[in-house]
Amino acid sequence: MNGSRIAAVGHYQPAKVLTNEDLAKLVDTNDEWIRSRVGIRTRHIAGPDEPVDDLAAHAAAKALAAAGLTPQDIDLVLVATSTAVNRSPNMAARVSARLGIPGPAAIDVNVVCAGFTHALATADHTIRAGAATRALVIGADKMSEVADWTDRTTCVLVGDGAGAAVVEACPVGAEPGIGPVLWGSVPEMGNAVRIEGQPARFAQEGQSVYRWATTRLPPLAREACERAGLAPEDLAAVVLHQANLRIIEPLAAKIGAVNAVVARDVTESGNTSAASIPLAFSKLVEQGAITSGDPILLFGFGGNLSYAGQVVRCP
Repeated sequence: MNGSRIAAVGHYQPAKVLTNEDLAKLVDTNDEWIRSRVGIRTRHIAGPDEPVDDLAAHAAAKALAAAGLTPQDIDLVLVATSTAVNRSPNMAARVSARLGIPGPAAIDVNVVCAGFTHALATADHTIRAGAATRALVIGADKMSEVADWTDRTTCVLVGDGAGAAVVEACPVGAEPGIGPVLWGSVPEMGNAVRIEGQPARFAQEGQSVYRWATTRLPPLAREACERAGLAPEDLAAVVLHQANLRIIEPLAAKIGAVNAVVARDVTESGNTSAASIPLAFSKLVEQGAITSGDPILLFGFGGNLSYAGQVVRCP
């Protein structure tokens, strides 16, 4: 019951970059319209030969290498995704097979944009309970595959990518590196963000999501800090779900994390759903914007109008 910590992170994005100018050739939009409404300049788009498990495996391999571990060291694989095309084998099993992880518990988590923070909490709880020793926690989504490329209000938002974290038990006597989770949902408003139909398509009620995120979520994010025994001003960084810059900036301001770096990866990656938090987190680590031991608030929100957040220590 010593708790767990993040040992390392990693991320991966497809090589193809779709700019706002490229989008203007597909739908009635332009760079100024997109930047002023959502703050996005570019997004990465996976090709037909790059399924979700491919994105996830690349990110996971980088996290493993950064942790100095091998596939044999992992006994739990959690993949947060809502864009898996095939149902079985699930993404966690496919990633495990790709990486050569022998005999792990392999579980997919579909909480859409809050999927990674839900999966991270699940890994923490599992390790605390003694049911696993080291976990790979991955957020991966191929939003381009569920985008309606004729709808300028949603297709400008989406991107593809993956981020991963290696989670392991803390040494005896060490402080936990993953704080208590605060999670919940508003199921009666779940239709505000949807991926449904045949073929599946992403749609949302943008104004409803904006109002909910900027008014209802700030006190919840502050409560996640309280559960970790920290005040918002103690945070070194805030990594919110990268939905829209017009949501991220007011939400971060209302949390009160006045000394924190605020992740704004949405500007170059778009909304990558469950991938957005680990992707942005891994980039901050890679850039040296945060250092080992720094307290970081991770807070996911979106589909189902679900949310989950916790304070973690930078690996």
